[in-house]
Amino acid sequence: MAKPLLCLAFFCASLWWVAVAASAAGLRLELTHIDAKNCRTGEERVRRAIERTRRRLASMGGGVAAPVRWSETQYVAEYLIGDPPQLSEAIVDTGSDLVWTQCAACRPGCFGQDLPYYNSSRSRTAQAVPCDGAVCAVASPETRCGTRGGGGRACTVVVRYAAGDIAGLLGTEVFTFRSEKVRLAFGCVTASRLTPGSLDGASGIIGLGRGALSLVSQLRDTKFSYCLTPYSRDAAVHPSHLFVGASAGLNGGDAPVTSVPFAENPKEYPFSSFYYLPLVGMTVGSARLAVAAAAFGLRQVATGVWAGGVVIDSGSPFTSLVDAAYQALRSELVRQLGASLVRPRIEGLDLCVARGDAGGVVPPLVLHFGGGGGDVVVPPENYWGSVDAATECMVLFNAAARPGATLPLNETTIIGNYMQQDKHLLYDLGNGVLSFQPADCSSM
Repeated sequence: MAKPLLCLAFFCASLWWVAVAASAAGLRLELTHIDAKNCRTGEERVRRAIERTRRRLASMGGGVAAPVRWSETQYVAEYLIGDPPQLSEAIVDTGSDLVWTQCAACRPGCFGQDLPYYNSSRSRTAQAVPCDGAVCAVASPETRCGTRGGGGRACTVVVRYAAGDIAGLLGTEVFTFRSEKVRLAFGCVTASRLTPGSLDGASGIIGLGRGALSLVSQLRDTKFSYCLTPYSRDAAVHPSHLFVGASAGLNGGDAPVTSVPFAENPKEYPFSSFYYLPLVGMTVGSARLAVAAAAFGLRQVATGVWAGGVVIDSGSPFTSLVDAAYQALRSELVRQLGASLVRPRIEGLDLCVARGDAGGVVPPLVLHFGGGGGDVVVPPENYWGSVDAATECMVLFNAAARPGATLPLNETTIIGNYMQQDKHLLYDLGNGVLSFQPADCSSM
């Protein structure tokens, strides 16, 4: 049995199809790094995240796939589902919408997880969503009327991710976060075809995207925030946190706040669900990189298919840059670091320095945002990491550096969760603004 990860309080809200009252304090979830339960060192977590990033980039083939999804993610929350309650763990992900968990009926066709599969037949509060229900008809492109096992019609969910596909039935169920209960629509997954290791033992996903079936949309709220504790800290002692509703807000104090407007989303699903940002340039140290703002732009390449853009994603481990930006950053770091660079000891890493040197020789990276947005300073420890006993390396990757890289994914810049560590991020959806504030996430 996994150790408890969750401490929650819900705000007052009503679901758009099921009215559920909760407390006014707002939702608060404790998150833990996916590798923390195995007592891995910080270096092991970084190396495993590097491998996840490689597999994620390698799995992103051409065609019409979305630019970023939850595959190979890092932070999980624990909750209870049903009555009597059954324990479940989920990846918390801003890059997808659906809340889902694997169900008992999926065996043997689903991936392994650390906890028992959710069994709807054991719950007094489980309800199926009918084909003619409003939720199935209008909720999301992920839902449709289909045939369930044993015959009959039911509302089904089918979602294609970069790591593969999942399918199942749409239902509603009571989710318990500590002492608070709320009824949510969710996917009871009965079939999956995913890259091995995609969820690393978690049971499913809690989607925080812009779509109708995400946790935030179901609760009809307009704000959420999170603060991610660095990989190197003991997550059991210093958990990360997610806040939704009234509890979502920055802590104030002297730390500067940088606000950035969200870029306009394409209307086509699944691109409409992501959080795009108007990145226009970067500075490393005191050198502004010679990269045109257009390199970060979003453009339509076919009907319903978009390439490029900059997505911020809690479900991707490391940041990947469009090729022009990566090459410019690499060249400038080579110039600035000079003799401090050492040969990488791990295949696939590009730039490294001796262990302990990064904090003294690696310059900060500054992200410049347009649309009236400010600059976000990324300290060395948020884009370099200790990978073994001898070296620290840049853990920022080229989006195009994968076999057979094709549109639209090789032009998409993804800001991953490693770069977001020790920053409190507030998603103000009502005002269309994302705010960054440096914070000690361990103390929240």
